[in-house]
Amino acid sequence: QVQLVESGGGLVQPGGSLRLSCAASGNIFRILTMGWYRQAPGEQRDLVAAITTGGGTNYADSVKGRFTISRDNVKNTMYLQMNSLKPEDTAVYYCNFVSTRYQVDWGQGTQVTVSS
Repeated sequence: QVQLVESGGGLVQPGGSLRLSCAASGNIFRILTMGWYRQAPGEQRDLVAAITTGGGTNYADSVKGRFTISRDNVKNTMYLQMNSLKPEDTAVYYCNFVSTRYQVDWGQGTQVTVSS
């Protein structure tokens, strides 16, 4: 069973930056498209960025130009560099496979709070 562990969240002022990490166990990480999701209180969990095994990326309009997703297939780790953070980016951030067929149990996520 693949396990995913998110880290790197915290409290940051508007305009600040954070870098999230997602550590995965198991070799399946290397052959599937991965994504970063976020869920704000009272809202559904949404995909904000995705990256293929070859490094192709896709972003939600709300984060395009501010967030950068990357992955290290040797270290089985995925990252999300978040710049120019806004209060509306406040949420719990999760990582998982994009294909619902291969998604694993959601982890605890990492809280990102953008506030002055």
